[in-house]
Amino acid sequence: MKIKKILISQPVPADLEKSPYRNLINKHNVDLTFFKFFDVVGIPVSEFRKTRIHISEYSAIIFNSKNSIDHFFRMLKELRETVSEEMKYFCSTEAIALYLQNYIQYRKRKVFFGNQYFSDLLEVMSKHREEKFLFPCSDEKQTEYTKALDKAKFKYTKAPMYTSAPKDLTKFKLEDFDAIALFSPIGVRSLVKSFPDVKDRDIIIAAFGTSTHAALKEQGIKLTIAAPTQSAPSMAMAIENYIMGKEQDTVIVSKGDTAKHGLKNTISATNKKAKPVIANKEIYKQRMEEKKAQAAARRAARAAEKARKEAEAAKKEKEAAKEAAKIAVKETAKATPKAAPKTAPKVAAKAVASKRSTPAEKKTAKKNA
Repeated sequence: MKIKKILISQPVPADLEKSPYRNLINKHNVDLTFFKFFDVVGIPVSEFRKTRIHISEYSAIIFNSKNSIDHFFRMLKELRETVSEEMKYFCSTEAIALYLQNYIQYRKRKVFFGNQYFSDLLEVMSKHREEKFLFPCSDEKQTEYTKALDKAKFKYTKAPMYTSAPKDLTKFKLEDFDAIALFSPIGVRSLVKSFPDVKDRDIIIAAFGTSTHAALKEQGIKLTIAAPTQSAPSMAMAIENYIMGKEQDTVIVSKGDTAKHGLKNTISATNKKAKPVIANKEIYKQRMEEKKAQAAARRAARAAEKARKEAEAAKKEKEAAKEAAKIAVKETAKATPKAAPKTAPKVAAKAVASKRSTPAEKKTAKKNA
């Protein structure tokens, strides 16, 4: 099926020509319609008070989006609370961290951020486990972020400050489009609410992110174009690959969903788990034994190297102790004055006495001796 018209569930980019969609428009002559499928609405302060969360009691804040920053500081203002200058801010990306400049003096605060994935931020947070974390977020019961925080065993409090409200999409006619691009579970819910029979329509569904893929599966909607993948890290590239007839490759799962946090590294676009093929059991056993032997050899080599280094260190310590002892003896000898021989006074007294005694006294002394 050819793709000429696509409904994209996002706002129009600020500069379309500099966006990832420029190739679809210029190279493939695709007509794009941008429309955000939902609105982000702040939770009233009266509802938030029912959670009995006091922001001033926390020492660190986790931000995973610009929406969370906006609604956190909105709530802070409405509650008439202030945060300490010692408050730590943990942001999922540098772009979100820089967005904080709209509310705080960035250089004077303790701001931390990850590289690209939420799991990168978790690695940074692991060095600050003693902090009391607050996570401003939407009112969804569980998201991929809360799952990652739970798997990593962080002590945090979820603070719902905004909600996503689906928009009415009935002004669009699905038959006017060849494909729909979705980016979040709320986008899927909005589509289904406006078009309950969408799963029976002859339309291509493209979706970004594993949580969006899961939402489509839950609704029984067929996923045709999955992103991100190794060859297509963006939605625009994934759609372009499909137009050019390239085969769908493996979907990338964010590091926050990897085995480190209890999930798989990757999933296939068809959601089928690849099984290892063992052609010959004897060869397999032999290879396993070889691997075990190699691992044992590496452990033995590491142990020997460790023992050698410890022996060298002990030898050096012993030599250093001997040298220190020699220096101490020399210093002591220099500091102590030489004592006169104890026998010297007795010899001198005898000499004086021998000089003064008479010959008769000498004779008597000789007989007595």
